[in-house]
Amino acid sequence: MSLNKSYRSFQLGVQLLCLLTGFARLGDSANAQTIDERLALSTAESEFILEPSRSSSDSDLAQVTSVSDLMDVQPTDWAFQALQSLIATYGCIEGYPDRTFRGDRSLSRYEFAAGLNSCLNQILALIDGGGALTQEDLAALQRLQEQFDNELMALGGRVDALEADVAELAAAQFSTTTKLSGQAIFSLATATGGANNEDTGLAFNNRLRLNLNTSFSGQDLLVVGLQSYGFGGGFDPASTLPDSLPEALDLGDPVFGTASNISLGTAPQFGLTNPQTLSNQGLNDVALYKLLYVFPANDRLTLFAGPLVEATDAYPAIAPFANDGQGALSRFATTDNAVTRVSGGTSGIGLAAAAGGIWDITDGVNLTAFYASVNASLASNSGLLSSPPTPLGAGVFGGSYVISSRLNFDFADNLKFGVNYAHSYHQINILGTGLTSADIGAVQFTPSAAQLAATGGNTTLAVLNEGIQLNSFGATLNWQFSPSVDLTLSGSYITSDLVGVDASTDFFSWLVGLHFRDLFKEGNTAGLIFGQPLNRASVGGVATNPENADPYHIEGYYNWRLTENISLTPGVYAVFNPEGLSSNDTTVVGVLRTTFTF
Repeated sequence: MSLNKSYRSFQLGVQLLCLLTGFARLGDSANAQTIDERLALSTAESEFILEPSRSSSDSDLAQVTSVSDLMDVQPTDWAFQALQSLIATYGCIEGYPDRTFRGDRSLSRYEFAAGLNSCLNQILALIDGGGALTQEDLAALQRLQEQFDNELMALGGRVDALEADVAELAAAQFSTTTKLSGQAIFSLATATGGANNEDTGLAFNNRLRLNLNTSFSGQDLLVVGLQSYGFGGGFDPASTLPDSLPEALDLGDPVFGTASNISLGTAPQFGLTNPQTLSNQGLNDVALYKLLYVFPANDRLTLFAGPLVEATDAYPAIAPFANDGQGALSRFATTDNAVTRVSGGTSGIGLAAAAGGIWDITDGVNLTAFYASVNASLASNSGLLSSPPTPLGAGVFGGSYVISSRLNFDFADNLKFGVNYAHSYHQINILGTGLTSADIGAVQFTPSAAQLAATGGNTTLAVLNEGIQLNSFGATLNWQFSPSVDLTLSGSYITSDLVGVDASTDFFSWLVGLHFRDLFKEGNTAGLIFGQPLNRASVGGVATNPENADPYHIEGYYNWRLTENISLTPGVYAVFNPEGLSSNDTTVVGVLRTTFTF
């Protein structure tokens, strides 16, 4: 056997030797992975995570001159003798700068190349210098090569097949930077009671959302969302739009008909109307509902900005049932507290243009704050009574706006607490929560003759055509007191003062709920919720309070996971004294919701 031929055989043998003695550990079943498993792992690890990238120095390799240099290798380890022999004979074992070998983890291609290069360099040095490399060594390595020849051929075939699969996926994939996700919701709903004490028909509603999530650096995220929905309600003097569920029971607000104690969680806050211009869309028209960019400023600060944003984009839910696709069924229970809904914060159509940040003060405490304008895309402000109207104002700093914040505490894995505060100004007399019919014309008063004259004698418009300032306070606590049961408490208090009239009204709401995990079957959840929907607590100045009773809400639902991507949620909720009027009959709403995620 010539030296060149021996050396070629030796090169292949060294590769096997390196694999067998610590770099890959192919014979260790606890660490071995199939090609399919590695592909699945690669896919899972490609999910977007806002965290700092790992320093390259952490993966740099350094030459080891003695096995004692490796702090995590002990004489009792099964590969200790092999490592000791390789270092003593060939000196081709490398470790990490922190003096660890990390023999129980998989290696990257870069690490394998570095280790193999070290071994080959050492062998070349031995050959050139006439060192300790003998014909017996070469013969042993050749036998090793022949012994594992079938495995090497099989491995080569699997790698070739994997490369072909990857090439096929790359050619067919939608984008290298963008992932598509979606949610489709079908719901059947019927109700009885309300102001007219009549049953509604069985309504079949739907909502479809498609999100394109794009990361340019691996740490940022651009979200583009498309939506269509089939719900009634909206601003329509000619009454040509289909009724919403609250309208069918005469419980909706006097303008859009969609703000109510009994509203569904999936229903958009303003029905088929864009409140910026009071223009309407048709059932199941496709529109952009989310456009948001998120990026890290540093390890502790994440910034975000976008022209179509919801408050829930900045405030992940604390209450486990605050989820309109998998959790509660009513609007009352699908956010943590009323403060997140102020100023159309969860309008369902991405009403606000916003910019803000999330500051991780410590590992368990973070502060989120943002400024939002609900009329940023409009160039000029013509007001409520002009044609076309701009009831919310115009421009980033003109007309309606909100400054919102939440201080969040994760005391432990099972205890979370959040405190919300928001200051807002609205060009018209609304709260923008959608939680009560009092949302529109929030501060009630008797208009003057001049105010009535400006609206052609329309009392509703005269009350609505006044600016209002709000200060909103809320808190939510969730305690997972057992592995399968959570207790949630939340409360909200909103003070509202008209700008041009001496009139003010305070609003109050609270909730207590139980959430059950893995009920009857793993993955299934259920909830029981009781509380007081948002209603007028007190009035001041010339403000009046038409309400004469406190409303109360009770709800139960069961979320049945048929498959990983399909769930069925039957449930029912009832409201006593809806809209704060004892003359309104107790309203019961039954819902069957089906949610598809993909």
